[in-house]
Amino acid sequence: MTSTNEASAGTAGEGPVEKVLEGTGTFFDDRLRAAKSTRTLLKKVFPDHWTFLLGEIALYSFIILLLTGTFLTLFFKPSMSPVTYHGTYVRLDGVRMSEAYASTLNISFDIRGGLLMRQIHHWAADLFMAAIFVHMIRIFFTGAYRKPRELNWLIGIVLFTLGMLEGLFGYSLPDDLLSGAGLRILEGVLLGIPIVGTYLSFFLFGGQFPGNDIIPRLYIIHVLLIPGLLLALITAHLFLMFHQKHTQMPGKGRTDQNVVGQPMYPYFMAKTGAFFFFIFGVLALLGCLAQINPVWLYGPYNPVAMSSDSQPDFYMGMLEGALRIFPNWSWNLWGHTFAWNVLIPALVPLGLLFTGAALWPFLERWITGDKREHHVNDRPRNAATRTAIGIAVITWYGVMWLEGANDVIADHFDISLYTTTEIARYAVFIGPVIAYFVTKRICLGLQRKDAETLLHGYETGIIQMRPNGEFVELHAPVPEDERAELEARRTAPVPLAVAGAQDENGVPDPALRGPVGKLRLALNRVVTESVPLPVGNGHGNGHGGNGHGTAVTGEPERAAVTSGEGGKTLLGQDDPENPGGH
Repeated sequence: MTSTNEASAGTAGEGPVEKVLEGTGTFFDDRLRAAKSTRTLLKKVFPDHWTFLLGEIALYSFIILLLTGTFLTLFFKPSMSPVTYHGTYVRLDGVRMSEAYASTLNISFDIRGGLLMRQIHHWAADLFMAAIFVHMIRIFFTGAYRKPRELNWLIGIVLFTLGMLEGLFGYSLPDDLLSGAGLRILEGVLLGIPIVGTYLSFFLFGGQFPGNDIIPRLYIIHVLLIPGLLLALITAHLFLMFHQKHTQMPGKGRTDQNVVGQPMYPYFMAKTGAFFFFIFGVLALLGCLAQINPVWLYGPYNPVAMSSDSQPDFYMGMLEGALRIFPNWSWNLWGHTFAWNVLIPALVPLGLLFTGAALWPFLERWITGDKREHHVNDRPRNAATRTAIGIAVITWYGVMWLEGANDVIADHFDISLYTTTEIARYAVFIGPVIAYFVTKRICLGLQRKDAETLLHGYETGIIQMRPNGEFVELHAPVPEDERAELEARRTAPVPLAVAGAQDENGVPDPALRGPVGKLRLALNRVVTESVPLPVGNGHGNGHGGNGHGTAVTGEPERAAVTSGEGGKTLLGQDDPENPGGH
């Protein structure tokens, strides 16, 4: 029996294309009842800001990874069985190597488009990790991890961790000399784990390093297990983002109750579709013009050989640097060796980084007492302590990342290798402290500038002379859009000492008593430190009494230029005998 919707489909519409589309839509809607949800999806509003493209770069890089990875799996042979190479690359002709390395050479030199696919795949992996890294930095600095997005923040941390493992296992598959050095470091880290390290190493490698099982096992993890987890987590990440709505930058008309932007159809779909092809084009261009991971230059892996200037991909550089910085520190107790010089740098820095990042949203909420939902992001300058902590962590990370290439740095700058290591050992502690205080002072200075702009408006550069000979500069009021952005800080959490120390009867809050309460108050004073915003909007002269007079709407501000002490330019009042001033 034909439904009413299907019967009317043939007569609706003005042309054959419209009829086909309407008939197809009616067919699916009668069976899936998806019309309402589809309309809601197509009307979903997405805010417009360039930093929101970072997440899209990561998503599209992952899609390109899946496409190119599927191509590579058709020709790669994950086997460590020894073979003698007689392929196109004559410089390795007659060399014994693993079947994995031989198939990688075959993909690079004999499969049509194979080298291009390998290079696009590797560049896409680096771009994927870089995009996630910068995307998480943006989320941290703008406070986009706050309620109700804590779960999405945790998903992002897990995605980055899985991405590091996926990259490590992926570039280890060709079984070349460079990737084999990375596996040797992995084996050393496993052996550094007290008591169980030997067993873990034997389980992973199937015996003594390098064994015969590691490449097939890494292959299964790389092409099946971790990609499946990544796909599931990315899907959950996107679902939560759609469900909770996208955050937006502060501005006129933007509140926690709305989203200002463009609908998914047609604006966002057209823009994001074009952006996908742009990313694909850039990666294809890099794959054509920028050589990356030329495994044929390194040769097959040999446990007794090591190439000079060996460097991992950038996202593993911090671990490499931590291993090089740490002093030679080990214990021999009860027949066991505790290799702290391997175990601590391998596990502690990343453990501190990821654990601290995961706990920060909940720690910040406890410190500030802010339990509200936040859908409008902060400007980094408006959260001075958070921004300073972020820059300090980036500095700490960057010192270890640079130290991962200390041999290259020492060679290029003609300095001692041990000098670079000593500098890094001090810089890893001193650098973050300096970065914290400098960044915080800069943020507070920018807050003062914003407060000054709100109070006095913008300098116009127009100088007028009054009848009494005084020169004044006219100040223009702050535009509505910019004022809304500057005043977004008014919704920031107030210090607990002001907001929650006492109830309406003057009784101190029990939660703020005792050692824990005093610690919370002390941390709260640090986290909420900021420059108060004035009660003005840049429309008045702002020169009454203490220089913070009441604003008068519609009258441009005047800054009096006098020949005061040392020729100093001062902000003064209008002439009391001539209030109009011209």
